This record gives sequence, C-alpha cells and structure tokens, in this order.
Amino acid sequence: MRLLAAELIRLELELARTVASGAGEHRRRPVVLVRLETDVGRGWGECAALAAPSYTEEHADGAEQVLADHLLPLLLRRAGPGEGVEAALGRLAAVRGHPMAKAAIEMALLDAELRAGGRSLGVHLGATRTAVPAGATVGIGPPAAVLAEVAEAVEAGIRHVKCKIAPGADLSIVGPVREAYPGLDLSVDANGAYRLDRREDLDGLRALDALGLSAMEQPLAADDLVGHRELCRLLDTPVLLDESVPSLGLLEASIALGACDGVSLKPARLGGLLVARAAERRCASAGLHAGVGGMFETGLGRAASLAVAALPGVDLVGDLGPSERYFSPDLTEPVRLVGGELAVPSSPGIGAEPLEEVLEAATVRSRTIRA
Repeated sequence: MRLLAAELIRLELELARTVASGAGEHRRRPVVLVRLETDVGRGWGECAALAAPSYTEEHADGAEQVLADHLLPLLLRRAGPGEGVEAALGRLAAVRGHPMAKAAIEMALLDAELRAGGRSLGVHLGATRTAVPAGATVGIGPPAAVLAEVAEAVEAGIRHVKCKIAPGADLSIVGPVREAYPGLDLSVDANGAYRLDRREDLDGLRALDALGLSAMEQPLAADDLVGHRELCRLLDTPVLLDESVPSLGLLEASIALGACDGVSLKPARLGGLLVARAAERRCASAGLHAGVGGMFETGLGRAASLAVAALPGVDLVGDLGPSERYFSPDLTEPVRLVGGELAVPSSPGIGAEPLEEVLEAATVRSRTIRA
C-alpha cells in the first residue's frame, strides 16, 4: 500500500443530550477526521479527542494541530510502496504522546488496507461475536432526571447503564436507580473525582459498594495507583481503571501493584486498535475484567470500538450505544439497537464511512497534505 495524500477534516456536531461528569459537561462534539488516499483506495479515521483537555491532556484543537503540523507530514514524508500499517505507524514514534491523534491515523491505515484486502476489522482483530450488548452513560443530574433517563434507556432495550458520579452526587443518584431496577447491570464512573484522604469520599464509595454494582470505574485520580490498590482491598465491587491506563506500560504497572480488578479499554486513549487488542489479551492473561468504553464518537469511531468489544477477553458490557443517543443524524448510517445489541460491522475495513450530505453540512474546514 502506497500513501498518496491525507485530508484533515474538522467537524462541529451537537450531542443529542448533555452529559455531566466529575470532569465537566459535554454538550458539543468537535470531530477531527483523517481521510487517507492510497494506491489501493481510501481509508477513514476518527480522532476521539474531546472539546477540552478534561478527560486527558488531549483536546480536539490540539490534536488537529498536531496532526496537521507533525504527524501527517511525518507519515507521508517517507511513504514507500508496499508498506504495511505497522511500518507506517513506526514513523510516528518520533512524536511523543498524542495517542488519540495517532489512533486516528492508525484507524485510517487499517481501513484502507483491510478494504483493499476484503477483510473486516473484526476478523482482523480476532473478534468472536457478531453483536455486543449495548450500554448507556447517564450524566450527573437531579435524581429524578437521572432515573427518568435510565428508564428511557431500559425501555429502549439497553442492557447496561453507567451512571456518572462525584462526591456529594453519588448514593443520592444511584440509590434510587438500583431500587427501581434491582436486576439491572449497573456501574458507576467517577472520572477520578474522589480522594481517599477525605473521609466523606470513602464513606460515599463504601455506600455505593453495597448496591451490587458490576464495576466502579476510575474512582480516584489517574496517577493514584496506590490508592486504587487500597480500594481493591476495601471494596467488593470490581474497581475498573480508565484514565490511569493510557499505555501498555501503565497497564503492566497496574497489574504489578494489584491496583485494579479490570480495565476500560478505549482504543483512542491507548493509542489505537492494535494496542487495545494487546491490552485485551494482557487483561485476559492476568485474570482481569475488561469492558470497552465510548468517547462520544460518531458512527466511524463506534464501528471500530464495536470490533474491540467483540474480542473474547471482553467480559463486561461497556457503554457503546446506538446512534440516537449521540447524534441526530449520525455522521454515518445509524448504528441501530436490535434486541438490546449492536451489530459488529462485517463489511471490509472498519465497516462504516461518512454520509456525504452530513459530512458537508458539519465540515468547518479541511486541509490536504500530499506525499
């Protein structure tokens, strides 16, 4: 495969609903797309960086600049014939960090190569399921409003609900949900908002521990692996790490410390789909739970994440949901909920591409970089 050119496209989309978390509110969704032109066809990639650097250090404006000024020129500068995905990605190591920007390039490279070869991303990664249960994330809000949104999700057929929490907004929100739905697969996500040196925070986490949750995701700060180890000893609820595991190296450190019972696998945070597959295999070998979390992606990013969610080591239901929970219309053909599940794309490549009319309407600017 020979790389010919890359187009960097910036979109502005509105989320179907505002989601409030311990790390801030998400209302709009800037989207950065990478479209690669090769001698065997086109490939699409989506950068999952959010509007503000609140989840990790990356954000959409910064990722767009890094892609335009550094990563894409570096990718195309020495592009040669017959080059595979891993060799092309190897050139990006000269730029430190920026895993979400690099993940967008990797997705586009895989999409082009797999389309040309007639293989789906799921087959390439080793997916063992054709559909995965759908999940929903419900933001922090008044208890009655949260309960109403959970009811809407359950009525639609959603199998798993994850409630965002923060100190002072935890048991009062999640308690009524558990009381109304005692059999629901229910988890919570704190986005690192709690601290073990605050007695009221620990009391809040212990109260949640009595609710029979499937997981408690990222309760403490990303760098507090020692604190997470302590929580694993104190709580019966599995402790899932998200922001704490941005790389395979930190996954190994977490395993060595006993700092988690499982990991939320987000390909963009880890630096790409191939790294996410490696992380899934490492979690399985270490006896850890694994789920796949969403990043408010369009149908492009969600198609790729569904392939990861179908891997054999993923034993927790994540929060990947149908298109209508995120965008109306979605950038791609809508991802639909059928019998509580989402189909894993089976067509060649990542299995999705933008609808031209939606793409054109949402595009703010674009830039082409040639080899």
